[in-house]
Order: sequence, then structure tokens, then C-alpha cells
Amino acid sequence: VGAGSGFVYDADEGLILTNSHVIDGAEDISVTFFDGSAQGAQVVGAFPEDDLAMVKVSDTEGLREARLGSSDELEVGEDVVAIGNALGLGGDPTVTTGIVSARDRTIDGDGFTLTNLIQTDAAINSGNSGGPLLNARREVVGINTAKIADASNIGFALAIDTLRPLIDELAAGGGDVNADQAFLGVSTSP
Repeated sequence: VGAGSGFVYDADEGLILTNSHVIDGAEDISVTFFDGSAQGAQVVGAFPEDDLAMVKVSDTEGLREARLGSSDELEVGEDVVAIGNALGLGGDPTVTTGIVSARDRTIDGDGFTLTNLIQTDAAINSGNSGGPLLNARREVVGINTAKIADASNIGFALAIDTLRPLIDELAAGGGDVNADQAFLGVSTSP
């Protein structure tokens, strides 16, 4: 049993964005919403090499979609908020604040490379993966994806502007439905 985060991309269609590594290997996917309600979800598609996935729920009543912002307009030092399910503890979502520490970062891990990342000092922990990184206007500017294990508060989010073409492709039914590339969402350094 694993836990991660996500956010509603299209409320009418029940489409939710998350990280590919959050759904990797899952036989059943359950989405728990802020109000505590839960329902099963199906994988729409994924791009494991970009750590992006989309799932779909069937009951869309009461869903509100997140507003996408622009990661290209972010400036170093700008305030951001990371929302997620830190450590998979359940209950209400966790919220951490920080700043944009750097843009256009690249991290390498065991068999993967992620590029064009937003670096932040907002705490990103296991379970936050797939959750939104928001700017001060409450717009999604990134998707929380990784942290540096041996460092204090060095986290990374996928830049939303880089993902837009992939998100459109997933919403149109593209991507790998059997996302099976292993990815932990954690990067280490000596």
C-alpha cells in the first residue's frame, strides 16, 4: 500500500494529475478527497520518463479543478506552497511554505533523469509526490516530485509549463496505460 498526492485537473471529466511513480505498480487506485470521501480511480495514462500520470474518477459531483499558472513566470525568491499527504499519514492535506530556490534544475537517480525542475525549500516528503506546488495566486506552477534525502528542505517540482503538452496528450487518451518504470521520487547525493 502506497500513498501520494494529486490534484483535480478537469472537474467535469474527473481527471486528476499526479506523479507516475505514485501509481506505479498499483493494482487498485483509491482517491480520497479533502472532504474525506473516497472513490476508485482508473489510470488514463502516464509518461514514466517525465514522472507524470493522470487518473480518472467517475463521480465528479462537487469536484473543483485547480487553476494552472505559469512556471515560466516564476522568479527565484518567490513564495510557493506545497500541498500533499506528507508521510501518508492521512487526515487533512499538509501544507508547507517556502520559496523558489532555483529554476531549471536537473536531477539524476537510479535509471532516471528529470529536467527543467523547480527547486524549493518548501518541505516535500514522501506522500507529497504528485501534489501541487502553488504560487501566491493559488495557481499550480509545479507538481511535487522529489527531494534530496541527505539535505535539509531541498525539494523539486515538475514545472507545469514543461508538462502542458504532456497533460494535453494524457487528457486526449495518450501516454502509457501500464506505467511500470520504477521511480522512488527521492534522490540522494554523497
